[in-house]
Amino acid sequence: MDNYYFRFSLGQRLLHGLLIVSFLGLVATGMPLRYHQAAWAVWLSHTLGGFRVMGFFHRSFAVLLTVCFLIHLFHIAYRTWIRKERGILWGADSLVPQSRDLTEFFQHIKWFLGLGPRPAFDRFTYWEKFDYWAVFWGMAIIGASGYVLWFHTFFSKLLPGWIFNVALLIHGEEALLAAGFIFTIHFFNTHLRPEKFPMDLVIFTGRIGEEELRQERPAEYERLRREEALPALRADPPPLWMKNLSRIMGAISVGIGLLLFFLILLAVLTGGGR
Repeated sequence: MDNYYFRFSLGQRLLHGLLIVSFLGLVATGMPLRYHQAAWAVWLSHTLGGFRVMGFFHRSFAVLLTVCFLIHLFHIAYRTWIRKERGILWGADSLVPQSRDLTEFFQHIKWFLGLGPRPAFDRFTYWEKFDYWAVFWGMAIIGASGYVLWFHTFFSKLLPGWIFNVALLIHGEEALLAAGFIFTIHFFNTHLRPEKFPMDLVIFTGRIGEEELRQERPAEYERLRREEALPALRADPPPLWMKNLSRIMGAISVGIGLLLFFLILLAVLTGGGR
C-alpha cells in the first residue's frame, strides 16, 4: 500500500473551500449584472428575484471573499512574526517567485519539446505560484474597486468623481479576466491536464501519495527525506467517503465554473453587455 503524507492542513483546505464558494458566487451574481442584456442573465436574475436582489447576493459574496482574504493575510503574519517561520517568505516552501522558477520554466519548455528531462519541482511549481499571485492581486484590485463603488457616498467625499468611472472599468475588466483565468488556465493546470484528469483530490483530502510526490515533486521528496521530515507528515490514506465527497465537490465546482465561462463567452460574442 502506498504511503500518504499531508500536503495541506485542514485549515488550508477549509479556506480554499471558502474561496471556491465566494468566487463562484461572485461570478454567478456579478456577470449577469455586467451582461444584463443577455437572455441567460435576465433569466438568472429574475429567477433569484431581480437585479437588485442579485446585487445583494453579489455584495454578500464579496464580504465572504474579503473575510477569506483577511484570514489568509493574518495566517501569513502569524506564521512569519509569531511562529518565526521565515521559510514562507523565501525558500523551498515559499510561494514567492525565485530564480529557480525561471530556470524550471525554461526546463519545462525544453521537456515539452523533447529536448531535455522534466524539471525536478519542489513544493510549489512556477505555474502554482503564478496562480497564487494572480488570485492574490486580483482580489486586492477587484475588492478595492468594488468597495469604492459600493460605498460611493463615503468615498465621494474623499475622491474626485472620475475615480468612480475608473473603478467601474477596473472592477468589471479585472473580474472578467479573473473568471476567464480561473475557469480555463487554473482548471486545466489543476484538474484537466492529462496526468490529473478528471480531478486532483489533493486540495480536498489534503493528502498526497508517496509515489505521486516522488514523481511530481522529486526535489521536495528528496529534501523532506534528507531532512527526515517525512515521518512527521505521515497520514492515513484518505477514506473512501472523503474521496467520493471530494470528487462530488470538485465536479460541481468545475462544472459550475465551465458553465459560467461558456455563458460569459456567449454574452461577449453576442454583445449582451452594456
